[in-house]
Amino acid sequence: MRRTPRRRIQPEPDKNEPRVNFRIRVPRVLVIDEEGKKLGEFMTEDAVRLAEERGLDLIEVAPDGRPPVCRIGDFGKLKYERKKKEAQARKNQVQVQIKEVKLRPKTDEHDIAVKVRHARRFLEEGNKVKVTIRFRGRELAHRDIGSQQCLRMAKECEDLGSIEAHPRMDGRQMFMIMAPLKPGGIRPRSARREDEEEEELLEDDSLTEDESEEIDEDEDEAAEEPAEPAAT
Repeated sequence: MRRTPRRRIQPEPDKNEPRVNFRIRVPRVLVIDEEGKKLGEFMTEDAVRLAEERGLDLIEVAPDGRPPVCRIGDFGKLKYERKKKEAQARKNQVQVQIKEVKLRPKTDEHDIAVKVRHARRFLEEGNKVKVTIRFRGRELAHRDIGSQQCLRMAKECEDLGSIEAHPRMDGRQMFMIMAPLKPGGIRPRSARREDEEEEELLEDDSLTEDESEEIDEDEDEAAEEPAEPAAT
């Protein structure tokens, strides 16, 4: 008993891709060659044959035209360039993530300092920071401590981020969200250090009132002394 051959399931074409060659269903098309010159109207079959003779494809570029506009070109190269542009666009997109920093009402000072460093690093990388305070048992009676910890985190990171969502309770947890400042609002640490060092130098080099008066007196005496006659 002979078995009927199975039909091969052809993959459905991507709806975002233009129709090519014999997938173009209209009877007549306006053809543009690979150099951008208008060749005129052709029967679709003749236009496909013309493209095949040149080793290229007939690509529908304006399906809503009357008649539709088709271009002779390399469809494989067109797909490659399109994928390359899409990949570059995805690469240039800024993806903001939310990083979580967890605390407890009884978290000690050392651990809080570590959490602050993590939050600052996340903000410097352009990510949002979610500060979560977990309460257990009777700790729920001290929500003010959790609020103080959230505001302290915001204070330590105010040069890099601002509060986007103020502290509020969600079940047995309190959370606050900080968002990074815009690029123009972030002040590099190096610049801040340079300003602080410059202020320290100015304070060290500043003269007292007595010293400034002595210098002024010396200058006045030098001005009153007559100039020595030039040697003949």
